[in-house]
Amino acid sequence: MIAVDTNVLVGAIQTFDPQLRTTARHAVKTLYRQGEQLLCFPQNLVEFWNASTRPATANGLGFTPAQAARYVDRFQSLLRLLPDTPEIFPAWRKLVLEHHVSGIKVHDARIVAAMTIHHVRKILSFDRDDFKRYTSISVVHPAEIR
Repeated sequence: MIAVDTNVLVGAIQTFDPQLRTTARHAVKTLYRQGEQLLCFPQNLVEFWNASTRPATANGLGFTPAQAARYVDRFQSLLRLLPDTPEIFPAWRKLVLEHHVSGIKVHDARIVAAMTIHHVRKILSFDRDDFKRYTSISVVHPAEIR
């Protein structure tokens, strides 16, 4: 099992960086074809919606809600959506206190908490640094997928 980070979802559909797009798509397609169980969490789809519907002038993709919905539907056909559970919040709280997490990084901690609760040990992400403090998981960069 491998979780797919939001930045890979956004990277796979954006058009401003062709290399990023190619790398993200190749990684997801290759893992899928190799039979890897690809998954995500509701938070990833919420974050995707945020990034994709934000104006391009504000570091978004400028999609309409209808466009974002089509992509979310497509992602749900490719990725297993693991549920939010009541156990995720206490696991998240423990992580943010243990690792002194603040600001925007609390969202990454929540993904790690969900991974912990669902016994997922790997995440596909362009941002290794976002997860380096969490020794219970490993980050696979999309460029490493062959």
